[in-house]
Amino acid sequence: MLKHLTKVAVTAALLATPLAAWAGGHTEFTIRATANSNENDEDYDGLVVFKNYVEAASNGRIAVELFIGTQLCATGAECLEGVSEGSIDVYISTSGGAAGIFPYVQVLDLPYLMSDDRVAEAVLSGDFVRQMRDRALADSDNTIRLMTVGNTGGWRNFANTERRVQGPDDLAGLKLRTVVADLPVQLVEAMGASATPIPWPELFTSLQTGVVEGTANGITDIMGMKFPDAGLQYLTLDGHSYMGALWWMSNENFMAMPEDLRRVVVDGFYQLQQATFASPKRKSIEAYEAFVEGGGDIYVPTPEEKAAFAEAAAPVYDWFRENVDGGSEMLEALQAAVAEVEGELAEAYGSDLN
Repeated sequence: MLKHLTKVAVTAALLATPLAAWAGGHTEFTIRATANSNENDEDYDGLVVFKNYVEAASNGRIAVELFIGTQLCATGAECLEGVSEGSIDVYISTSGGAAGIFPYVQVLDLPYLMSDDRVAEAVLSGDFVRQMRDRALADSDNTIRLMTVGNTGGWRNFANTERRVQGPDDLAGLKLRTVVADLPVQLVEAMGASATPIPWPELFTSLQTGVVEGTANGITDIMGMKFPDAGLQYLTLDGHSYMGALWWMSNENFMAMPEDLRRVVVDGFYQLQQATFASPKRKSIEAYEAFVEGGGDIYVPTPEEKAAFAEAAAPVYDWFRENVDGGSEMLEALQAAVAEVEGELAEAYGSDLN
């Protein structure tokens, strides 16, 4: 019996020990990775998986240092400048956070383009991201490399402090917070609401004091920031955009590695991407339960109401094509990728359902 328990204990210890602990090689490269978030965030989950995989798969030849918060940089522009200069190896941004340098990445924020997780995850695992990578490399003089696109918070939905929103007309007149980027402002105004760009750390107080009456976020962010305590009680699951997370790397530092280690890093970003795809799904279960238990109202639009939202948002596409450098090209690439994935899924369903 004791022998059996000892064996079980050793097995449990092996499973619980990070893979990197078994890497015994000599460190040749150090990757400094930063995320302007916290340890409860999907970005952190992804980085932990990345660190563990890369250090183990490289047999310790690559060390990964994580900087969570604003130790290395505080804004998207500042962080991407660090990546370009090589003082930061890896940085994660939202599309809005990178829009000042790569405006066309806002294509990920265009509403109602991708219908669900299966579509989004397949699109963001394919050649569309490689096209965006090539464009970003060219526009950054070959200094900033897009490694992968994951998720940071699920799907963006409209939420507010005032009333249930069942269609775009219900948004009319509401003061909605947007990120400091052009496209979200265009979307809010197309819905008849008033757009107010506000930095993320100021949103709780702005909701509490009525500076804004709503926002567009995923449920994990809403509950993580305790926005219901600031009066946010109405949530409409219109899922207008997938909250893509763009993972950037210093191209010079990446290319300085031998090919076998570059492959380890690429595979590490695949592991990171899969972790960020999964993390919001798990965390959202508890978050939705907590929102309802706190008195929150959740509304799921009917297909007809969803179509009305999409119709109201149509002018945003025209604005994007006309005003965003590279916008038309990137939108066409994304639409083509979505159509291809939807076709493949239709075939799969035809087989799987019969």
